[in-house]
Amino acid sequence: MLKDLGSLPAGFPMPVLMVGTYGDNDTVNVMNVAWGGICGMDKIALNLAPDRKTLANIQARKAFTVALADAAHIKEADFFGIATGNKMPDKFARSGLTAKKSANVDAPVIQEFPLTMECRLEEVRECFGEMRVVGTIVNVVADEKVLDEKGKVDAGKLNAVMFDQFRNGYYSVGEKIAQAWNAGAALMKG
Repeated sequence: MLKDLGSLPAGFPMPVLMVGTYGDNDTVNVMNVAWGGICGMDKIALNLAPDRKTLANIQARKAFTVALADAAHIKEADFFGIATGNKMPDKFARSGLTAKKSANVDAPVIQEFPLTMECRLEEVRECFGEMRVVGTIVNVVADEKVLDEKGKVDAGKLNAVMFDQFRNGYYSVGEKIAQAWNAGAALMKG
C-alpha cells in the first residue's frame, strides 16, 4: 500500500560531489555538494547557496573541479560539508588531503579522490533562491586503479558514495545489476 509522505526531495541516490576551487592567495577550498549532477554530455550543474565561499571562488576564477567522493575518504568528504570556508580558511589543510593544480582549468584536483571533472564556468543564475552554476567539463582525470583493462572507468572500482537524504546517510555504490539498454529489451517485443 502506498502512503503519502508530502513534498520532499525524494531523489535517490544523490551523488556526493566534492567541488574544488581556489580562493584568495590560491587557497584550496573544497565543498561537499549534494545538489548537483550531469545535465548534458559535457555539462554539470550545481545548486549553491548565494553566501558560499565556493560560489565566490567559482565566480572569481571562472573554473572549478568536481570529484566523486569515495568510501575510503568519507570522513574528509563529510568534513567538507560540515565546515565552511567562510569561517575556516584552513579547511582544506585540516583534511590532510593533497591538491595539485589542474592542467586544464584554474582549480585544484584533489589527488585522493578517484575521479575528477575539470570544469570551466559557463553561467551562474539565480534559481529559486539558490545559485545555479553550470560548467563545461573540459577534461576528466581518473586514478588508474579505477580503470578497466580498456582504460574505461569501472564504476565498481570507484567505490563512489551516495547521499541518502531520507536518513542523512552515506552509502557505497558498486554492484552492477544489469546492462543498460538491454535489461528491458525483451519488453520491446509485441
